Amino acid sequence: MTKRILLAAAAALALPLPALAQTHDVVALRDAALKDDLAWEITEGLTTEVGQRLAATEAEARARAWAVKKLTALGFQNVHIETYKMPVWVRGAESAEVLGTSSQKLTIAALGNSGSTGPKGVEAEVAFFPTLADLQAAPAQAVKGKIVFVSHAMTPTQDGSQYGVFGGARRQGPALAASKGAAAILIRSIGTDHHRNPHTGVTNWPDGTKPIAAAALSLPDSEQLERLLKRGPVRLKLLVTPQFKGEAESGNVIADVPGSDPQAGIVLVGGHLDSWDLGTGAIDDASGLGITTAAAKRILDAGQPRRTIRVVWFGAEEVGGFGGEAYAKAHAGERHVFASESDFGADRVWKFETNLPDSAKPIADRLATALGPLGISRGHGIAGGGTDVGPVLRTGVAGIDLDQSGLRYFDYHHTPDDTLDKIDPEQLRQNVAAWTALLAIVANAPEDIGKVQPAAH
Repeated sequence: MTKRILLAAAAALALPLPALAQTHDVVALRDAALKDDLAWEITEGLTTEVGQRLAATEAEARARAWAVKKLTALGFQNVHIETYKMPVWVRGAESAEVLGTSSQKLTIAALGNSGSTGPKGVEAEVAFFPTLADLQAAPAQAVKGKIVFVSHAMTPTQDGSQYGVFGGARRQGPALAASKGAAAILIRSIGTDHHRNPHTGVTNWPDGTKPIAAAALSLPDSEQLERLLKRGPVRLKLLVTPQFKGEAESGNVIADVPGSDPQAGIVLVGGHLDSWDLGTGAIDDASGLGITTAAAKRILDAGQPRRTIRVVWFGAEEVGGFGGEAYAKAHAGERHVFASESDFGADRVWKFETNLPDSAKPIADRLATALGPLGISRGHGIAGGGTDVGPVLRTGVAGIDLDQSGLRYFDYHHTPDDTLDKIDPEQLRQNVAAWTALLAIVANAPEDIGKVQPAAH
């Protein structure tokens, strides 16, 4: 039985159906991509020659120039930059110290959009909350004038789903603490490692909320602080001096593989060009740019696809998704039929999920057949995309998620350890093979890819 199933699957992929495009042999393209070097070349080049790429800074501008040169040399068409203005936040000094008989330094990193303590810092007693829910339930008098410390219990998972649950401590915790009169806030880093590397990441301030100093403790230091708090009250001195510097320029870099049928629509893929300033942004998200660009290049070299494949290196994702919003607004008049992004590192793709109209359901079946030999199974959820393509998906555009393993991702995410050595070349190639198969099938599918139920915001 197993042999017959395998033979049937192979026969299906070999059929000269228009859906597979006669110029694009999916199996051959997929297997050739398992020897790909371009994704590594892009990841290595961007992280080495540019390094960190904080949004709306000179470094991100250099990264855009690097991208245009690279994409043009690779033979993509219509390569250009689309700029937009956005608020600028830059990191300053940051330190934390336990005062008193257990005096010791703690390792912290300011959260993106953190307010400042001022140059003299603040000294205050710590108010500890094991979870964000505990802070939500606390009366203002338990918080006012204190340095709030919020912990959590995030653990590694293959799908990375705990990030959404526990990430609220970073996203909403600082504003909540500020609303209750806190002097400052520390959170246990939203991560799963036990290195002394704090995880940064953006936090949000509702209109009318004055930002307070907000920083993440490394996980070992968070556990150290919890142990100290079990012994009695703890007083801290905190220094966090970032600055808001008005508005500056960020931008998206766009490159096309022109299709033969302009009416068939645009297939949008990519990742984000910016990174946090602590590491060199290898897993987040130079590798995603390398993966999607290498796959599109393979389709480009194989012959003209039916649909235009557009690769976008989005700017300013980390600090609020400005690039994705700007792209959706600038290209609202164009017919996008599909959008997907790679922004979860470079470990193996293990599952895919779809959000396709009924008319295009056969695409998912063909993709399941093509991805099976790579060890990728079909999931039961609905594809939701990510921050960069989310604004396009929310207009009802179809999408497919290629889900990478998240077991290692949150060990390095938003830390100084997000560097090139964390990329496994073989796993990177498996990603390229999966994306190559995806693009070969979607860009050449004979089905009309119409609108779907818009993805939730």
